[in-house]
Amino acid sequence: MRAHVARVDVVLVQAVIAAALSFAHLHDLASAAGQHGWKAWAYPVSVDLLLVAAWRRLRSGGTKAAGWSWFLVALTASLGANVATAGLLDLGTVPAWLRILVAGWPAVAFLGGTLLAHTAHDATGEPAPVIPELTGPEPEPRPAIVPSPVPVPAALVDHARKVAAEHRTRTGADIDTPTLRARLGVPAQLAEAIAAQL
Repeated sequence: MRAHVARVDVVLVQAVIAAALSFAHLHDLASAAGQHGWKAWAYPVSVDLLLVAAWRRLRSGGTKAAGWSWFLVALTASLGANVATAGLLDLGTVPAWLRILVAGWPAVAFLGGTLLAHTAHDATGEPAPVIPELTGPEPEPRPAIVPSPVPVPAALVDHARKVAAEHRTRTGADIDTPTLRARLGVPAQLAEAIAAQL
């Protein structure tokens, strides 16, 4: 237990030292590039916040492309400031291109943070829920319309019985409705009504 606590304490101390040094380098670079007062302090905060937002996206379990992209952008800004203030750059005469980069950083950080925080991503891999379309109130069910029976003249039924008997004698099977209809030359509905009475 004590070894675990000691390991965590060492990691925390290392993280605080690294963050403080990186914070100071970013502040110094922003100040040298013409951003004075509170603005020089805001630059390291924006870089660190973008790093945290990108890290959270990477740990979310969703798509990692955006997280890695913005993490590398913020890491490049942090490392660039660390290297630039390590004696490789004369902070008394900062080149124009670096002043442009420093002046443009807030827009880049805002864009990255907004995209990371507000772009929809699916951490579970499940499909997005389907939202049903609003089509208005459901129509009331109509009562089923039962067709009225077709009146069949008795003479036609007698004739149909003779046709059916002849068919049974010739084929050995009862006559079906389509055959009865064809033999009598009547509409389908009438043929069904006749077949029901046979």
